[in-house]
Amino acid sequence: MEKNVSEGFFKQKLDKIIDEEGIRFAGFINLKGDLVESKIRKNIVPFENDEEQRQVFRELALRISTRRKFDYSMGAVKYSASRREKLVMISFPLKNFILLITAEPNVNIDRLAYKIIKILGKDWSEFFGE
Repeated sequence: MEKNVSEGFFKQKLDKIIDEEGIRFAGFINLKGDLVESKIRKNIVPFENDEEQRQVFRELALRISTRRKFDYSMGAVKYSASRREKLVMISFPLKNFILLITAEPNVNIDRLAYKIIKILGKDWSEFFGE
């Protein structure tokens, strides 16, 4: 785990994030695509099995690293979102991690993303960079 991240950092942030209305899952993923820490809302059944989830995490990490090639000209990605029929996925590329959120399909993506950024707070800007 990253030296600069306190032991309870991920858990503390996930505890706050999962309480936001409409969120199904929240997890921190490293740049290799390994799940570091996660939280799922009670009574939620994932759409994918464990292996499919690992594949989603690996592919997300690859997409994030590919997008970083253009940071020098367009600026860093603050978050990326996709609206699917059954859920919304929002990823927040951080310095050495990715925060992945899945939510119900009816959420307002921008409003939810803003709330997540506020929860990450100064830890997001100081540790992860703006």
